[in-house]
Amino acid sequence: MSELDNLNDNFENDMKMQKVKEEVLKKFEEYKTTMAFMAADAPISILCLKEPIEKALIAHGLLRVYDLFDCDFVKVKGLGEARVRELATCLDQFFSML
Repeated sequence: MSELDNLNDNFENDMKMQKVKEEVLKKFEEYKTTMAFMAADAPISILCLKEPIEKALIAHGLLRVYDLFDCDFVKVKGLGEARVRELATCLDQFFSML
């Protein structure tokens, strides 16, 4: 009878731990989403862009990271193919740190 009680207790503990694990994973996903939104509100200077790229973005009115999300970089004066590629690399590095 004692072994059956121990088995039942272990099963209940496993179920509780599974529920806690699911709750922690859910909260972690919420945290990651919040952090992504907060990071996107950062000024573009956080991307450590070269000065000509940063000046071109600011002149175009792009002051925050989230401003870059829907931007057509072809329309930004002063950004050529190489600078757009460098900007994309900096954005990738920035979001990989999140």
